[in-house]
Amino acid sequence: MTHVHIKKEKAITLRKKGITYSEILKQVPVAKSTLTEWFREVKLSVSEFQRLTAKKLAASKRGGEAKHRQRLERMQKIRERALKDITHITKRELWLIGIILYWAEGSKEKEYYPGTGINFNNSDPRMIKVFIKWLMESCKVAKDIIRFEIYIHENSKNNVEKTRNYWSQVTEFPLDKFNKVYFKKTPIKTNRKNIGDLYYGLLRVKVNASSTILRQVTGWTEAIVQSIK
Repeated sequence: MTHVHIKKEKAITLRKKGITYSEILKQVPVAKSTLTEWFREVKLSVSEFQRLTAKKLAASKRGGEAKHRQRLERMQKIRERALKDITHITKRELWLIGIILYWAEGSKEKEYYPGTGINFNNSDPRMIKVFIKWLMESCKVAKDIIRFEIYIHENSKNNVEKTRNYWSQVTEFPLDKFNKVYFKKTPIKTNRKNIGDLYYGLLRVKVNASSTILRQVTGWTEAIVQSIK
């Protein structure tokens, strides 16, 4: 029996045991196309085929998990490098950041309905924190005229107290500031992960008698637009 025949028989034996191509090639060093030719007439039993399929799926899963870990590591490295780009925010920078935040997420005054005040909605606790800091430091809004409304889906009624406590801790405002809770009747249709125990709804930040401030914000926003032009 020639050396090639010995290799072929070994490869076929391994294949019938449900061994994958890559694993066989480690023991039988030939071209992959050679294995394909040798295995053309190899018939696997149902159990052998199932074992081989299970191995392929397991290998695919391991590969997917490895890629996921690598992706997370790359993300973390990029974030760590980016963190070093900003070490301090000046008062002017905070002022500009708040204007843009409100431009994106705040209610606007309409000519047909003048008198609207500051009204900012978001579910991201970090954005809420930055916005409140902007209100108090850049716009000199007194803490006692800031009020809040919570909007959550009606199927989360059992989590109202937990939600109130959550937003109280986020904003560092007393719990009695979060007595207004409204329920959305539309069903949740989302791929987001912050649902269930991680769902705290949307927080609306409002300021009493703030139409003048809102008009200032509108003017600042337009000034930014004109400057960029």
